[in-house]
Amino acid sequence: MSKRLNLKELIPESYQILLQMSQFVANSGVDKLQQELIKIRASQINGCAYCMNLHSEETLKLGENPKRLHVLSAWREAKDWFSNEDQVILKITEEITLISNHGLSDTTYQEAVELFGELMTAKIIISVININALNRVGVSLNMHPL
Repeated sequence: MSKRLNLKELIPESYQILLQMSQFVANSGVDKLQQELIKIRASQINGCAYCMNLHSEETLKLGENPKRLHVLSAWREAKDWFSNEDQVILKITEEITLISNHGLSDTTYQEAVELFGELMTAKIIISVININALNRVGVSLNMHPL
């Protein structure tokens, strides 16, 4: 693959905005492991190897069970490995990431608001939006983990 531009060097102001959003997400109160599950699952769907690698390593540093990462893409078949909160967060992540399929369904939205409240649901949604933006940077610019 050919080398592509470096967004951070060419337009640092825009890249800084993405980093500020990431910092907001990091301090949002969404559980750190759940933040990483959002990042990994969205990155799997978007095919962003750079982000999958980065966030898998971060998740393991936080003490995540590696077996959960192994089955994350098939979490519906491995529900015993994921709490009810995790499952709702993963549904939100998939529905927003696959936005052309209809986006966040009313059912999932209501389930999230009932479980987390409006404020935390909003923070989870922003977390998904943030990693999707970063995935698009990574994939568009051929960023790779190696």
